[in-house]
Amino acid sequence: MTFHKIFVGLDDSELGHKVFAQALDLAVANKAEMMLFHAVVINQFGERGTAIPVDLAMNFELAEQAYQAQTVRIEKQLEQGRSLLSHYYSAAANQNIKAEYDCQTVEDAGHSICEFSQNWGADLIVLGRRGRTGLAEVMLGSVSNYVLHHTKGCVLVVQSH
Repeated sequence: MTFHKIFVGLDDSELGHKVFAQALDLAVANKAEMMLFHAVVINQFGERGTAIPVDLAMNFELAEQAYQAQTVRIEKQLEQGRSLLSHYYSAAANQNIKAEYDCQTVEDAGHSICEFSQNWGADLIVLGRRGRTGLAEVMLGSVSNYVLHHTKGCVLVVQSH
């Protein structure tokens, strides 16, 4: 099977580096394009499970300060994500691989990967699996599991070990 457009879900972890290396090898072997993607997950609480305590919500000034702090953290995470993707983009360019990158705030990483990869026209998604099981997987979810069950294309899941 030949792949032409490889969508790569990345983060700044050892596993993320393995995911990129595997995707780059496939892109070189197939002379494929790459879309490098990093998601900064926010949720109904504003950012990564950080809720504004009820007592703060009753004090407008404190609530505003908490909101501003969350906004600064999200912007910092976006900046770090773009820097990471820029590094990977350069590594792909050094191998003569056409690449793009995108860093987005999303509410659900799995859903976003499925949607963005389909809109981009990917025929392969490469992402990592941390190996969560049991209660941890139920509570924290599994992006790779979601993508495996909800995307229409091929998926390569790189294991953490």
